[in-house]
Amino acid sequence: MENKQKNQSRDRKNNHVSRGTNKQNSAPVKVEIGDQLLITIKRLGINGEGIGYYKRKITFIPGALPGEVVEVEVTNFTNKFIEAKVLKFKQQSKQRVTPVDNQEVGGVELAHLSYEGQLKFKQDVIRQALEKYRPAGYAHYKLLPTIGMDDPTGYRNKAQFPVREVNGKLAVGMYKRQSHKLIDLPVMTTQHPATLKVVRTVRDILADMQLSIYDERRNRGSIKTLIARVSESTGDVQLTIVTNGRSLPDSDELITRIHDELPEVVSIHQNINRGDSSLIWGDDTRQIWGEDYITEDINGKTFKLSPRAFLQLNPRQTQRLYQETIKALDLTKADKLIDAYSGVGTIGISLADHAGEVRGMDTIPESIDDATENVIDNAVDNATYYVGAAEELIPQWASEGWIADALVVDPPRTGLDGALRQTILATKPDKFVYVSCNASTLARDLVDLAKVYRVDYIQSIDMFPQTARWEGIVKFTKK
Repeated sequence: MENKQKNQSRDRKNNHVSRGTNKQNSAPVKVEIGDQLLITIKRLGINGEGIGYYKRKITFIPGALPGEVVEVEVTNFTNKFIEAKVLKFKQQSKQRVTPVDNQEVGGVELAHLSYEGQLKFKQDVIRQALEKYRPAGYAHYKLLPTIGMDDPTGYRNKAQFPVREVNGKLAVGMYKRQSHKLIDLPVMTTQHPATLKVVRTVRDILADMQLSIYDERRNRGSIKTLIARVSESTGDVQLTIVTNGRSLPDSDELITRIHDELPEVVSIHQNINRGDSSLIWGDDTRQIWGEDYITEDINGKTFKLSPRAFLQLNPRQTQRLYQETIKALDLTKADKLIDAYSGVGTIGISLADHAGEVRGMDTIPESIDDATENVIDNAVDNATYYVGAAEELIPQWASEGWIADALVVDPPRTGLDGALRQTILATKPDKFVYVSCNASTLARDLVDLAKVYRVDYIQSIDMFPQTARWEGIVKFTKK
């Protein structure tokens, strides 16, 4: 939670700078916590919060929409910005809808905005980021309309829900935003119904068996978190029970109850995460019943998923994301392709049928083990995966005479490693696509990349409806 708050604070600073509206009056704007203000909302920030101005001082108001006039109460302030909460709407947007989900938790911060409005917002997020970093030619980049979902509900294939005793009852859900208060969630429309059913049924079993539940204040008790992941293609569910130590009380009876009441659960693992760490996962994961993996089909390829294996949380849109990547790269059988930040090989294996040869890499050995298995399982004979950093392997391969014609990168939210950016500028592959999950770090990376490449277009894809999260791909052409 601490890291999330730091990220939001940094994002707010980025918002503040990006539009050039930071000019202040000579006298500082004075407010106090608890002051009530009347604000007109001008736009949405990159976290989905409403942005207005009080005496030209930028003001962030979660839950407010552009065009709305709101009475607000100041909750925090610095010499650069104000944060406030809505007390009353004087004028509401026509794009406002009534949310179904509990707005106290994260992951549904845009549920009050119509889906059409959400798609337009996600096109504007990348525009805001480009205006902040100003890569060469940014004003002329083609920003394509966001690709949305026919049904933007039930898309999250994994639930990672803490389980705690709250007011004498067992609760399973998410923490209230900017707090450590657990909110029980009988409804969460973004979750695949199977994941919600599994974690809540297991909660009932734990309560009925009166098993030991972790107590954060005392750092005592056993069961901490329930993690359920469903395969969109098979309906199978993988359950992981995170515990405070090796002991899982009455495990035989617990497994029998889960098997009897939840036949869709085909795999049960235990993950050991001792102490009061804010991290969900510990390093030690062991199978305690059923299958080692569940499998997911993406565009005709099958991928094994162990509990820790990474896969996009929205399988339906992942298929579309990869289809757009295939279209943007426009590979031929003569092309040698590098799949950087490969993970378990989902992108590279999806592209293998279109390329002559694929080489991928990741710094996590377990991911490369899974990628190698996925290559074998899909009978792909032209893809190989390596442990290592792209900025080290690409020059090594080039020195050995293997020079890539095409490159696809799918980095984490932190964007491209600086050394990899320089490697790309030095090697200049002819075909290049950047898959991004963070508009801000993408725009930062484009400052360098636009020196060598022309941006043909940026295609936003809504991987996370009801949230402010952004995903998209960039198609480049070498200048």
